[in-house]
Amino acid sequence: MPITAETVIERDSLFRGLPTATIKRVATLAVRHVHEPGAIIFMRGDPGDSLCGIVTGRVRISTSRAGGKEVFLNLLGPGETFGEIALLDGKSRTATATAITRTELTVIRRDPFLSLLRSEPQLATHLIQLLCQRVRWTAELTEDSALLSVPARIAKRLVSLARLQGQNTPGGIRVRLSQEELAQFLGLSRQVVNQHLQAWKAKGWILGGRGGVTLNNSRALENLAR
Repeated sequence: MPITAETVIERDSLFRGLPTATIKRVATLAVRHVHEPGAIIFMRGDPGDSLCGIVTGRVRISTSRAGGKEVFLNLLGPGETFGEIALLDGKSRTATATAITRTELTVIRRDPFLSLLRSEPQLATHLIQLLCQRVRWTAELTEDSALLSVPARIAKRLVSLARLQGQNTPGGIRVRLSQEELAQFLGLSRQVVNQHLQAWKAKGWILGGRGGVTLNNSRALENLAR
């Protein structure tokens, strides 16, 4: 049986816990879009005219440094929302969103969403909480870059991704992320990331694999991240 718009909205991190009547009103605004792997959902600098929620698939949020080097900011999966900053202030997108796998989104346009926001105080509260989470997350990244050692930064990111998007397997928690992607996330070279991953593999903390890393001793990585 196909998943209804209301079910998708209800599971979304932004709307979870809202009254049923509010969920129904939000669902009437949502339109579904499908993006194939590698498709650009929006580019940094594009008009901020919509809020996106992930139904299925995975989305990479990134930006570019001087010289055109891409820097990953986040990986998002089903039930997560993105695009809220430009949606609210009406300015251009602050980052680029790319579909990593075939991805289905619920898309809510800015004008009707703002109209709904004015009449739904609880929805406004949820949105404020989401924005606060984003600010705290950004501050934490900045602090990690300044204070943590390189292996601690790598371990912390792996543990975080495992907690948010990991898949339980017989060997441990699998994170679908290549070494190159992990390096771009942290602003490091692939060689440096590989060096630490190989050391952890030798200790039995992780298992390697094509297109991902399996954490079979998360506690050791958590201790290192601290």
